[in-house]
Amino acid sequence: MKKFRTLLLIAVITLGFNSVQAQTKVGHISTDLLISLMPETKALNTELEKLSKTYENELKAEQAKLEAKIKKFTAEAASQTDEANQQRAAEVDKDKQNLYQASQIAQQDIAKKRDEKLKPILEKAKKAIDEIATEQGFTYVLEASTLIVANGTDLLPAVKTRLGIQ
Repeated sequence: MKKFRTLLLIAVITLGFNSVQAQTKVGHISTDLLISLMPETKALNTELEKLSKTYENELKAEQAKLEAKIKKFTAEAASQTDEANQQRAAEVDKDKQNLYQASQIAQQDIAKKRDEKLKPILEKAKKAIDEIATEQGFTYVLEASTLIVANGTDLLPAVKTRLGIQ
């Protein structure tokens, strides 16, 4: 009798787990790939490249001015007093620091613009993934790039269709 109860308990637990597993539907998607395929992301990348090029040109112009100043100061160093040369060296150091700070500000500005403009793109992608997952009855949607084995349903084609991506 005790063996029968144990077998019955094992059978109930096994059947219970199987029914729980049957109710869980898991899919996967590569959000990085999805986002890279979105036209909004392509437009954002073009805009950021343009902004980056603008900053790069401005910084190169400032760098050229600084190099010309250094060349001039170096050529005139022998005819100047030690005090004047020290002041010039301090001025060059300050200009180098300003150029470095301008470079840092440019990088921060580009990152800020990227983050600002990427947020609605990410929200749009997440909304489409949520809609497809709900429509198709998925309980979980996992990031495909972190999976070792991905034998489940790939939601990328359905989400691309929803977003109108070829």
